[in-house]
Amino acid sequence: MKTTAEIRKSFLDFFHSKGHQIVESSSLVPHNDPTLLFTNAGMNQFKDVFLGMDKRPYSRATTAQRCVRAGGKHNDLENVGYTARHHTFFEMLGNFSFGDYFKQDAIKFGWEFLTSPQWLGLPKEKLWVTVYQSDDEAYDIWHKEVGIPAERIIRIGDNKGAAYASDNFWQMGDTGPCGPCTEIFYDHGDHIWGGPPGSPEEDGDRYIEIWNIVFMQFNRQADGSMEKLPKPSVDTGMGLERISAVLQHVNSNYDIDIFQTLIAKVAALTGEKDLTNKSLRVIADHIRSCAYLIADGVIPSNEGRGYVLRRIIRRAVRHGHLLGAKGSFFYKLVPTLIDVMAEAGKQVKENQVTVERLLKLEEEQFARTLERGLTLLDEALMQVKGNVLSGEVAFKLYDTYGFPLDLTADVCRERNIGVDETGFEREMEAQRQRAQSASQFGADYSNVIRVDGSTEFEGYTESESLAKVTALFHDGKSVESISSGQSAVVILENTPFYGESGGQIGDSGYLAGQDLHFTVNDTQKYGQVFGHIGELVRGSLKVGDNVNAVVDIDRRTKISLNHSATHLLHAALRQVLGEHISQKGSLVGDNILRFDFSQPEAINKQQLMQIEQIVNEQIRANNPVETDIMDLEMAKAKGAMALFGEKYAEKVRVLSMGDFSMELCGGVHVKRTGDIGLFKIISESAIAAGVRRIEAVTGETAINWLQQQQDILQQSADLLKSDVNSLAEKIQQLQDKAKKSEKELNQLKEKAAMQAGSSLVQSAVKINETSVIIKQLDNVESKSLRVIVDDLKNQLGSAVIAFASVVDRKVNLIVGVTTDLTNKVKAGELVNVMAQQVAGKGGGRPDMAMAGGSQPENVTKALSICSEWLHSHL
Repeated sequence: MKTTAEIRKSFLDFFHSKGHQIVESSSLVPHNDPTLLFTNAGMNQFKDVFLGMDKRPYSRATTAQRCVRAGGKHNDLENVGYTARHHTFFEMLGNFSFGDYFKQDAIKFGWEFLTSPQWLGLPKEKLWVTVYQSDDEAYDIWHKEVGIPAERIIRIGDNKGAAYASDNFWQMGDTGPCGPCTEIFYDHGDHIWGGPPGSPEEDGDRYIEIWNIVFMQFNRQADGSMEKLPKPSVDTGMGLERISAVLQHVNSNYDIDIFQTLIAKVAALTGEKDLTNKSLRVIADHIRSCAYLIADGVIPSNEGRGYVLRRIIRRAVRHGHLLGAKGSFFYKLVPTLIDVMAEAGKQVKENQVTVERLLKLEEEQFARTLERGLTLLDEALMQVKGNVLSGEVAFKLYDTYGFPLDLTADVCRERNIGVDETGFEREMEAQRQRAQSASQFGADYSNVIRVDGSTEFEGYTESESLAKVTALFHDGKSVESISSGQSAVVILENTPFYGESGGQIGDSGYLAGQDLHFTVNDTQKYGQVFGHIGELVRGSLKVGDNVNAVVDIDRRTKISLNHSATHLLHAALRQVLGEHISQKGSLVGDNILRFDFSQPEAINKQQLMQIEQIVNEQIRANNPVETDIMDLEMAKAKGAMALFGEKYAEKVRVLSMGDFSMELCGGVHVKRTGDIGLFKIISESAIAAGVRRIEAVTGETAINWLQQQQDILQQSADLLKSDVNSLAEKIQQLQDKAKKSEKELNQLKEKAAMQAGSSLVQSAVKINETSVIIKQLDNVESKSLRVIVDDLKNQLGSAVIAFASVVDRKVNLIVGVTTDLTNKVKAGELVNVMAQQVAGKGGGRPDMAMAGGSQPENVTKALSICSEWLHSHL
């Protein structure tokens, strides 16, 4: 029996033998593709190649691509663990042709790999095939050349309600590359229910799709029309987990070797004995997506990709609690995951420390969230009118606090209260609609600037070049010329302008010629070409003109200082904080540099000072900044660090600063570290769980910043009639004096409150033989209210006290109940009844509770409701 790791290797070896370049899996965060939340198919990293916007040194490729479908349009999350083949994370084995072979070779390659005894050796009679209704060419290849009987070839038309909306017409999104496809199905046998594709029983588990060959012929436009791609290409995908189930003679993906090992580990961690428990499946699936997402730079958060990751982690942890897990357990699965993924586990292995820390932090945070959720649910149940908790409240607990609906239902059941699940689902659907309409992942490739050829970048050595205009775009459309006053994107044959990438902003400057001046405000990359974005200030400009391209060298120099300092900062962080530090994003501008990095704990002042000192030591060392061009694998072997989110070619540029820093980088830099002059950190903060941000300045900007800080210190010293050196001591003296005055004032307030309490004893009335005081006390703060209530409880011995006070139009409510009466009156319940009248809420112990409100005009009503409530409960 082949293991999953062996099947993965066999696939790559087979296509390598057929002239395919083995390409590493790309990140789960799609590079420079705003249409996707996560990488969800093997072709994602080649999308620009299919569109003709990118070129590779190979025309055939094969990959084992990691994919996630757990958010946005492609969302399998709710089915995961409960069906045989749904996953949040899966591996897609793929082979691709970029204008090389087409239908005939693609079909024959797939058939050979599946059926040849040298490779997978599947029985031919077990395989069925589908083709698009009108694809006679594919049908004939299968029937006449491969020899599949006609009864096992099924034509599938537009079965989803629109033109090209078919199981056999593939399209990744509403726009983009697409084309007809042919699928290969495996027949598990008549002992399993289900029918062949296209039949009424096709949803059964007997016939399982194992291979999909897309014949990439079109680029779908926003209006639904199909534009032919420059070269017909092939995109093939085979789910590794599905083919492993076939070859390991099991019907469920969760029964293959990888999942069985993970499930056994989850069972050991949670103490679960029943290995068929669905919660084990959920957790075994989720650890794969969570670990790989974090390894690829996604951090748990409350928006975008981070929110999806947080949902998956919390779903896994919740299922762990259902199994009886005690304490944090989820992160402990990471070593087992690395082992079972074999060669494909190296991405997680390289980031193991970060992955485990973030999972543990998120699990601990969710435990605290559950506690807060229970408190909020308790408050909500006290306000329920009738015996049903509204769907809106249940959804708020779920959406805001991650509180699962089933747990909400459990708590409600204990109090004989139901949950409006229909209302909950209605709120869930409304959220889905909001998320879909507000999603930022929906760019239209019809409007992307596309130009044949490429722009030669000369900016490493030049800041001024003579260049030819190869294309012009105005209002997103290709034009032959522009005139004065028009904004445009100018494409040049060669340029000294740096196009924004790798965190470095694009250059600015101008293009000049005889009687023309074009101001360049920004430079962007569009595939292989550089676009110079700006406005023609004078004259006219047409395709074919020659211009003098001049970079704003002062701005470029400032950018270079910041970019080189960023590299030094990265190395210094790793030296001080540890090798787990990895870049999670950056911005290199002309005025400031920003660096985001993985770090689960706050950085103390001493560490920040040490980091800054190390960077400045390297600046003073004045080491040369050197670049080398080498193979990507050779660069990694030498220890060069790759930057997060960057896509690298086979040949890369390695930038070294002495023996201190070595990174892959295509940006512009100083010639020697001493050129940076000075490095100063101006802020450090957390931006997400496990991710921190440092902002810094360099050179003249750093000097100006220090001078401004000195001015502020001097102004502060002048105000306090002190010198700068004694400023801290002077501030401490003032703080000590203020604390002493505040203490004396509080003592006076407490004394006055106690005196006021003594006078209120006489105002107690009897409600059913119980002493009760209900009063409005104006301008009494909450702390003083507590003192008065405690004093009155002591004096009266047995009583209920309720006060309302208005301070600066804010309502303060307090209820105190002596312990002998808490079986009749709960302070928290009564104070919330009062709070409802003043648009507020609160809580506390049975003997003391407080609330706030924002409608002082209703205080009298709140006190009246309090009296009525006590008459019915005492």
